[in-house]
Amino acid sequence: MEETTQETKATYYEATGRRKNATARVRLYVVKDESIVIDGVTVAKGDMIVNGKPAETYFPGEIDKKVYQEPLRTTNTIGRFAVSVHAAGGGLSGQLGATLQGISRALEKTDKEKFRPILKKRGFMTRDSRKKQRIKAGFAHKSRARKQSPKR
Repeated sequence: MEETTQETKATYYEATGRRKNATARVRLYVVKDESIVIDGVTVAKGDMIVNGKPAETYFPGEIDKKVYQEPLRTTNTIGRFAVSVHAAGGGLSGQLGATLQGISRALEKTDKEKFRPILKKRGFMTRDSRKKQRIKAGFAHKSRARKQSPKR
């Protein structure tokens, strides 16, 4: 869905990604100049902001950096968009997976015929629906634990 914001007048594509209990709302901004102001933070073309912080500080580690850049690298769109992510719920791993899916879905909206088959083949469009099991009533403290039976 192509929209424009009031403060920056920039075009963006928006999508939502989910994993476990985490959700990530992703916006890919089409930047005409060198930088753009998103939520009071200046973002250059090709940069990514997650919850108001640079993605390198929010998701520390080299492996995490490769994960969230993979959809952009696969579609050869690194440096074309300024990316804004609002992640909530779950832990860092779930938020990273939700961000991955959100970026992939937003890229699909930019050019469906070109990007969808590539992203689908790599498995970026599939939601990882695994969640923690709920605690069953009358049992011990975990989902599959049982109470200890008396010996005599």
